[in-house]
Amino acid sequence: MTKFQRIILVALLMMNSFCANAQNGVNSPYSRYGFGMLSDRSMGFNKGMGGVAQGFRDGQSVNLQNPASYSAVDSMTALFDFGLTLQNGNYKMGSVQKNIRNTSVDYFAMHFRAAKNVGVAVGILPISNVKYSFSSSGETLVGTEDKEATYSYTGEGGLHEVFLGAAWRPFKPISFGFNAAYLYGDYSHTMNMSFNESSVYSLARIYSADIKTYNVDFGLQYIQPIGKKNKIVVGASYQLGHDIKNNAYRTTETLSSSTILNYTTDTISNAFQMPHAFAAGITFYNSDKLRIGVDAELQKWSDCKFPNQQTSISKSDATISTSAPYTSTKGLLYDRKKIAAGFDYIPNALSRNFFARMTYKFGGYYSQSYANADLTGTVTKKPNEFGLSAGVSLPIMNKNLWHNAQKINVSVQWIHSNIPYLNTASMTQATLSENYLKLCLGITFSERWFFKWKVQ
Repeated sequence: MTKFQRIILVALLMMNSFCANAQNGVNSPYSRYGFGMLSDRSMGFNKGMGGVAQGFRDGQSVNLQNPASYSAVDSMTALFDFGLTLQNGNYKMGSVQKNIRNTSVDYFAMHFRAAKNVGVAVGILPISNVKYSFSSSGETLVGTEDKEATYSYTGEGGLHEVFLGAAWRPFKPISFGFNAAYLYGDYSHTMNMSFNESSVYSLARIYSADIKTYNVDFGLQYIQPIGKKNKIVVGASYQLGHDIKNNAYRTTETLSSSTILNYTTDTISNAFQMPHAFAAGITFYNSDKLRIGVDAELQKWSDCKFPNQQTSISKSDATISTSAPYTSTKGLLYDRKKIAAGFDYIPNALSRNFFARMTYKFGGYYSQSYANADLTGTVTKKPNEFGLSAGVSLPIMNKNLWHNAQKINVSVQWIHSNIPYLNTASMTQATLSENYLKLCLGITFSERWFFKWKVQ
């Protein structure tokens, strides 16, 4: 078996393990909207820097956010990168709050050089996550004032992608790259309405879809030296928006106790779209010690059609109409915007002192979510999120170590988000806020598979 075949075999085994053991890393009502809570696509090397990536170019890390960076990989090594996150989430709505702990496998990726000035990366990572469960009770509907209604909402699912990317550096200052991915997954949102009297029919509505499509993004990096030791890298990337030719389903059930009295299914063909997305950033390199970067990103979700999933009932509704049209339209989601800044610093990569060889990281970001929790226009505020992060890269001592490429990345993230929504009981604006404390671990292995020993 050749070394290249061994690379592919190891990658396939790791991807299979990822698919078998990955857990959903959220438990948030925000995941009711769109495809769920979107992944930030950051890796171990930049989770401690607010996710800054567009101008980062490092042959010792896998930077899939800008595929143009792949051409920086060293000619003698193959990199393997694996990450997971442990988090505690605090969810607060008025005086009610709850803490939930989750663990998730974040990504697996590998990176190697295929030819001179050509780098290749392959891996798997989550795109979005859906998971929530909550309920409310004690409400009455018009025409049934003497009976109390209970509502329960549950959801699960999410999207993943398997990607293959490559980059080419045709000239010394410029590198081009792309990622081609197979995107797959599903989701299911269920709403149940029941009453405190068995003589009144209950109703359940389920929104579901099975997604299988492609994803393509392109990257560019320009390297401008400043003197002998410093440089600036300007990066940009673009994700191709396109139709997703999959069906969306709405199932409505009328029940008496546990007996289904009526059952209907509505279907939308070609129900989804992926957004055009743009990102750009600049990173300043001070010798081999300091990197400072700033990124900006825009995802055009407002231009994407999506099924109108009415997973709530207004106070004036006596029933859920089973004849209401089920359509896919644009304007149901907001554009997602994000700005991030971060830096890392290594005192002396060649020092014998362990702490001097450690890389210290810090960063933060602010973003506007694509979730739209009120389609009536009553709520005027838009959802937002911000976070701070810090971390270190710990070099792994090994007799085959080369340029400290093998390392453990440890970072801590604090994230606050809030999405305003319409309280259907009082018909006023309310806010559900979430706070996350995350511990992120990333392990990067480097193998000298392509090194040609002259002396055995």
